[in-house]
Amino acid sequence: MELKGLRDLLRRKPPGSGDLARDPALYEDGNRVTLLTDGAEIFRLMLEAIDSAQESVNLETYVFGDDLTGREFARRLAAKARAGVKVRLIVDSVGSLDTAPLLLGRLRNAGVRVLEYHPVAPWRPRWSWGKRDHRKILVVDGTVGFTGGVNIADAHLPVEKGGAGWRDCHVRVEGPAAFALERVFRSAWFLEGRRWFASPGHPDHKPGDAKVWVAANLEWLHRLRIRSAYLHVLRAARQEVIIANAYFIPDRGIRRALVAAARRGVKVRLLLPGRSDVAAVWYASRRRYEMLLRDGVEIYEWRGPMLHSKAAVVDRRWCSVGSYNLDHRSLMHNLEVNAHILDEGVAGHLAAVLEADIVRSREISLEVWRRRPALDRFFERLFYLFRYFF
Repeated sequence: MELKGLRDLLRRKPPGSGDLARDPALYEDGNRVTLLTDGAEIFRLMLEAIDSAQESVNLETYVFGDDLTGREFARRLAAKARAGVKVRLIVDSVGSLDTAPLLLGRLRNAGVRVLEYHPVAPWRPRWSWGKRDHRKILVVDGTVGFTGGVNIADAHLPVEKGGAGWRDCHVRVEGPAAFALERVFRSAWFLEGRRWFASPGHPDHKPGDAKVWVAANLEWLHRLRIRSAYLHVLRAARQEVIIANAYFIPDRGIRRALVAAARRGVKVRLLLPGRSDVAAVWYASRRRYEMLLRDGVEIYEWRGPMLHSKAAVVDRRWCSVGSYNLDHRSLMHNLEVNAHILDEGVAGHLAAVLEADIVRSREISLEVWRRRPALDRFFERLFYLFRYFF
């Protein structure tokens, strides 16, 4: 009885921020962080930041669409380059495969330095098919930065504005986190182009009080960095975990951490796509639903268009927004970046947003799940076998 009482006390005790930080020294204070969830607003703020640039604009994206959004960004980037601002653009070769070479050519002609990450062409230097740059980073003058799950594409615009209405999360940061985002961009620029450049920003610029760790992996180094942070906060959670993830095929360690948290009384909720732009991944993701539901994890499927978020909140003290999916591709193949934030205001705001999305979603119950069609079960098993190849 005494042991049970001690366990109950530990469950009720709210952890300090240090409990949720695997390495507190990695979190730099002095940041101003703004959570963004509306695609139109995200693009408006990013374009305003580009227009305000005095020294440099550095944009890194998986998809640079050859659509209204992509062409508007191209126009603004070209204008700043012509005005003498140093503009650099990294696009992923596969993610931007449909982007017309003419669009990138016009950017180069305007003075924008364009780097194509791992061209899908064996005759070109550093070509590759599997290893991709999945990051979404914009940094202006080294002082204002953006990161999250939003690509430069119409898909993220509301339907009424000509987009596909994809649901996503992004953050705008000012302070040391913006400088850290630019450091991540510079690393990719150097590794791919063998050229280095200095940042006009400074890590001592501290306009806020949020603690942020910009966690990023490289091609060969720190592959497990973001996963390790997830594992730590799941093990440290005492009250609540909410995860929204677009391509959710977690490895055994993450699944066990989710189940262990639920078993010790933590309210664990997963917000996942009700439909996906990649059907094979969607079926593979559902393969482990029953195991998670059986052990107390709550699962909700988004009813609207594609849920593209990669966000998490733990105990309303720690949150993460970025490009990292809980799947094998993000873990082992992609360049990814997440902003891990220790701030009750930002974490509480994100929790409220995700809870509102959960209300608009469909809860998956274990009883109903076990009665799903046999054809669904077949596809789940089939595509789960090939989960390492997506």
